[in-house]
Amino acid sequence: MSEADNNSFKGFILMGVSDHPKLEMIFFFVILFFYLLTLVGNLTIILISRLDARLHTPMYFFLSNLSSLDLAFTTSSVPQMLLNLWGPDKTISYSGCITQLYVFLWLGATEGILLVVMAFDRYVAVCRPLHYMTIMHPRLCWQLAAIAWLGGLGNSLIQSTFTVQLPLCGHQKVDNFLCEVPALIKIACGDTTLNEAVLNGVCAFFTAVPLSIILISYGFIAQAVLKNRSTDGWQKAFKTCGSHLIVVFLFYISAIYAYLLPAKSSSQDRGKFISLFYSVVTPMVNPLIYTLRNKEVKGALRRFLGKRREEQ
Repeated sequence: MSEADNNSFKGFILMGVSDHPKLEMIFFFVILFFYLLTLVGNLTIILISRLDARLHTPMYFFLSNLSSLDLAFTTSSVPQMLLNLWGPDKTISYSGCITQLYVFLWLGATEGILLVVMAFDRYVAVCRPLHYMTIMHPRLCWQLAAIAWLGGLGNSLIQSTFTVQLPLCGHQKVDNFLCEVPALIKIACGDTTLNEAVLNGVCAFFTAVPLSIILISYGFIAQAVLKNRSTDGWQKAFKTCGSHLIVVFLFYISAIYAYLLPAKSSSQDRGKFISLFYSVVTPMVNPLIYTLRNKEVKGALRRFLGKRREEQ
């Protein structure tokens, strides 16, 4: 945006489902319910990972990072979303929208890199079990987590800065539930070819490279599992890796649809509901996937609840 735009621009209107007013209250209560489940589920994983000594392992260190990330990710957009759905005021300030843009993209990109780190952790656990604790020592775990967070920040600084510089020509209505790159490109006036090229290039890199590393890691894992003729070994590997693969699938399918399709040619209705899916549904589903499919987490929960009952 030009300097003149910044001086006169007061804010944006997040349209959401305002063209269907009867749906707004339904969306409000559904999103609020999902948000509360997200808070409870992710806080539970963080809490039991800290309190249960049996979960003081690299896998649960990264899982705690993922839960912290999901908490911040959903909180960066959902409260404003609920506020806009509750009443007639759909506005968000210019500074609020830009802050949401940077933070939302930062946390989303960080999750993509963190899923790669978790895939590497699973590769070492399955393919190098005898050296697992030697390789995945605490210092390396902290370094890998830092790479994920800083890599996501770098991605956000590139994409968001290019987007902020777009001329809007007074357009304020954002046909989405939140401020994100594809939605703002859609309301830009003038030639956005360069912005879309940068968006697609950076997104392709931050999608293709991490996803390729994940698939290669699981290729080695599958190879190691097939060499092991023990049924118990197969089941253990599947339980160890299955939850992570489901989370990877949910994250990358929605990210590819939202960010790699041409911003001005894709269906806006489908685009904003995909945004709703990965900003509200995925952060809620992640802890459910890991708790329902993981005996260690369920065991830690039972021990934690048992202690609470004894204290009472």
